[in-house]
Amino acid sequence: MFSSVYGATVSGVAGFPVSVEVDVAGGLPCLEIVGMPDTSVKEAKHRVRSALSNSGFQIPSRRIVFNLAPAGLYKEGTQLDLAMAISLLAACGQIPSNSPIDQYGFLGELALDGSIRPVPGVLAMSLAFLEFGLKGVVLPLENAGEVGYLEDLKVIPAASLNEVVDWAWGRNGIRRDLRRIPESKDKSRSSVAYDQIKGQKPAKRALEIAATGGHNLLMVGPPGAGKSILARSLPEIMPDLSKEESITVTKIHSIAGLLLNGSGLLTQRPFRSPHHTVTTAAMIGGGANPKPGEITLAHRGVLFLDELCQFSPAVLNALRQPLEDGEVRITRAKGTYVFPSKVLLVGAMNPCPCGFYGSDAQDCTCTEHQRRQYVSKISGPLLDRIDIHINVDRVDVEELSDIPLHEPASKVKDRVTSARMRQKALLEGTGLLTNAEMGPKEISTLVSLSSNARKLLLHAYETMGLSLRTYYKVIKVAASIANLADSPRIEEEHIAEALSYRQKIL
Repeated sequence: MFSSVYGATVSGVAGFPVSVEVDVAGGLPCLEIVGMPDTSVKEAKHRVRSALSNSGFQIPSRRIVFNLAPAGLYKEGTQLDLAMAISLLAACGQIPSNSPIDQYGFLGELALDGSIRPVPGVLAMSLAFLEFGLKGVVLPLENAGEVGYLEDLKVIPAASLNEVVDWAWGRNGIRRDLRRIPESKDKSRSSVAYDQIKGQKPAKRALEIAATGGHNLLMVGPPGAGKSILARSLPEIMPDLSKEESITVTKIHSIAGLLLNGSGLLTQRPFRSPHHTVTTAAMIGGGANPKPGEITLAHRGVLFLDELCQFSPAVLNALRQPLEDGEVRITRAKGTYVFPSKVLLVGAMNPCPCGFYGSDAQDCTCTEHQRRQYVSKISGPLLDRIDIHINVDRVDVEELSDIPLHEPASKVKDRVTSARMRQKALLEGTGLLTNAEMGPKEISTLVSLSSNARKLLLHAYETMGLSLRTYYKVIKVAASIANLADSPRIEEEHIAEALSYRQKIL
């Protein structure tokens, strides 16, 4: 007796359909699983046996062999439990041959009593089913919100194995409203209110430009000046995620197991702030079976590194390639894994170990050697990849009144969103979304500079000793400033402001 249904597995941030084949034949009673399963998949035989038995189904005392195809693809996780149980029931004739199970994918972990538990990565695997041409997916009730918005994929949420079997027999339909998808919120999202920040007008201007073009930002200043609170308020003025961005971000967080049960599509940009003791693998991803790191979890959002100089130099240097390419490539014996990493990096640091170098509030107690040794932890190549460098000073006493001195966050966000729409129109057809993603080719063909702006830029290139990478970054920052000003081309004042963010501050 033979049967086959579809399950799925995850590799990197992509889902892959898996054909779960079962053969029930004569021989000594046993249950074997082949096809490169990991330990959690091998242990499924115990869960499947108990779930079937406790749900009232008969398991034949024969030789049972499961094959997970393609056999060369490594399978991990518990999401194949339900597919294995349904395949076995079909092979034993306990599900009719005319049932629609061959048109659906099956996902879910089985409890010993036959109930179906939620699993991570459901969105990625459901998208794989859709691309493969399947009609729908049967999945745990708690995971239904992740995929309920996929109009081309029929979603069958189930709470138990018996519910799935009844559906396969056509005895009763599982009627649940899947289109009322709750809005999910990133648990790591900062709750700092942009409107409540006193003073810091130059820093707020830099935040607005960074949010407009997706530019990396470094803030340097004494302790308590407000660097951290400024960084944590940044997501509040950034545009909401587009539908495509939401799908990608939700897929990443689903694979990482960060979505709450019953969550729907993520609509807010992620904000990640790892502690300075984070390891390289935790930052960029890794492990024997690579998982997304902090830079991938912050994809299309903000990666905030507070106390930048306290991070390991190895961790900081590992960020250089992902920041430049917008993706992380991790090579293992089993293959190469690619994780997206298009983030807005925000770093905050003190100018010296005591924190008061150049401050009017307190005298610095550090020697020149100590200060140089402290700031040298940030390598030149990493600094070169940060578009905007600003000093954050103490707030003047006059700005500490309760009277609002600056624009509300909603107005700034509207202006940033409008500027992003202008970028979208300019970059249409390139596959890019922000100015920060442009390369030399896009800059030379899409960006227009006035003659005075070009003269100022070339003069600065000579006198300031800019690198070629910095030269292009100045143009990209100036393009974002022009977008905010609704200017059709980059003018001299836009280049001048962009150059002001490249002044030496360390």
